[in-house]
Amino acid sequence: QVTLVESGGGSVQAGGSLRLSCTASGNIRGISDMGWYRQAPGKQRELVAQITKRGRTTYADSVKGRFTISRDNDKNSVYLQMNNLKPEDTAVYRCNAEDWMYGGTHWTQGTQVTVSS
Repeated sequence: QVTLVESGGGSVQAGGSLRLSCTASGNIRGISDMGWYRQAPGKQRELVAQITKRGRTTYADSVKGRFTISRDNDKNSVYLQMNNLKPEDTAVYRCNAEDWMYGGTHWTQGTQVTVSS
């Protein structure tokens, strides 16, 4: 059993910054890629950023240059530093972790990020 717990999020004005954290616990031996997705009202869920266990990163075009994903394998944690936030970044952000032993993906419930103009 793997549990993901995220923290961070909240409300900020445009141009501000927020940091999301996500930590995995339990039977984590099979955890590989970790990442962040978001879903805004009326829109489909989209990948924000993803990072492999070796640190290879992927970003959505809309966040490149503003968001940074990082990972601490010793702490089984992944982070998303979000700078220069825009109103269009407003969404529920969810952390996920691919698990090859489990044969699927673990998810957090999500945290709201609201950016006001």
